[in-house]
Amino acid sequence: MDKAILITYDKEDAINEAKGLCEAAGYEVVHIIQENYLQKPKYGISLGILEKLQEIADKIRPDVIVFDEILKPSQNYNLATELQREILDREGLILEIFESRASSAESKLQVKLAQLRYEMVRAKEKVRLANMGEQPGFMGIGKFEVDVYYNDIKHRMQTVKKKLLKAGKQRELHRQGRKRMGFTTISLAGYTSAGKTTLFNKTTGETRTQSKELFTTLSTTTRRITINQEPALIADTVGFISKLPAYMIDAFKSTLEELTYSDIIILVIDISDSQ
Repeated sequence: MDKAILITYDKEDAINEAKGLCEAAGYEVVHIIQENYLQKPKYGISLGILEKLQEIADKIRPDVIVFDEILKPSQNYNLATELQREILDREGLILEIFESRASSAESKLQVKLAQLRYEMVRAKEKVRLANMGEQPGFMGIGKFEVDVYYNDIKHRMQTVKKKLLKAGKQRELHRQGRKRMGFTTISLAGYTSAGKTTLFNKTTGETRTQSKELFTTLSTTTRRITINQEPALIADTVGFISKLPAYMIDAFKSTLEELTYSDIIILVIDISDSQ
């Protein structure tokens, strides 16, 4: 397992969540730096903390430094240049988990769309920096190459969106079929790793993978059950997490739509969660 230094907020919930994300992505957190503010302009952290981080990194020699906040491309570049280590921000970390957990064709497309949108923002920033002449050849990519890369991302996004639109239409046909048959639809919703899949398995007799790790479920699974001699459908859905970027939620729009069409939504809460 690769070693990681984690930089996160000085709050117990934030620390636990960030550490859980690291572990879900396959990183062993060997050191944690806690700060009240992680949005300094140049590095996200102060120069004093940067120097401290450099000393710790030289001693521990981690494979990656995880920054529990959204970093601008320039901040990521500045940190990587100073520390000579791979820098992974919160969004990049979540996307790594998504990629490793996606199993269905639709969830893989959704993850790909989220990844492309993540890259799109960074491509725009690279173009902006190159045009301003602030960092020519930013991250080793010249202006012309960045423009080509930017256009390539847009093209690939359109291709993925078309495939997701087709999958969404198929999902809509399934919903209409269930409605015609008069099934009551129930959706399990809640924070990731709250126990939705465990409840789903207990209710349906299924053996879907259940884990305390975050984002074990990335696609909706629906099964038929009987309640008081009446047939119903219950769905296990994608879990939520704090500070999930809007574009990631939008990428999973077709999956999350199942909640809006449900007759009953059961909010699953982990009783041990302090929130």
